[in-house]
Amino acid sequence: MTQTPRDPHSDPSVREERVVQAEREIGAPAELIFELIADPSRQPEWDGNENLAEASSGQRVRGVGEVFGMTLTNGQERENRIVDFEEGRVIAWKPAPAGEEPRGHIWRYDLTPVDADTTLVRHTYDWSGLWDETRYERARATREENLRASLDRLAELAEAESSGPPPGLSA
Repeated sequence: MTQTPRDPHSDPSVREERVVQAEREIGAPAELIFELIADPSRQPEWDGNENLAEASSGQRVRGVGEVFGMTLTNGQERENRIVDFEEGRVIAWKPAPAGEEPRGHIWRYDLTPVDADTTLVRHTYDWSGLWDETRYERARATREENLRASLDRLAELAEAESSGPPPGLSA
């Protein structure tokens, strides 16, 4: 007898994990890493979901309530509303199609200095509040591996920028 798969959204007996996390230590100061995250124009350089195409410069995030724009690789425009912010430590936003309300999912970064040159970065995708069912398939496709890919690319970029040119040489 073949059973029909249960839809986790219509069947309360099926639990689905809706918070995805990855973390890693990066050999760079928290302030430098945070600058790469808080400047939307830099995000496409290290996006492990390969979903971000570009963002205008001059949108550096400085607090809760701000909105930054982003163009996705499929050409769609997103507005990202900052919902949590602590300079150098925490940044989180809820994305939405341009001109619309956020759909309830959150992208978050938490930075914890290990020492002056090393930072633990935790990347979280939380879709527990996602109410737009048309986004569920994409949300389910976002896995720890995607978040880890972003952290790995962020680490490569931050560590290169942290090391800079040797003393005595100009950039």
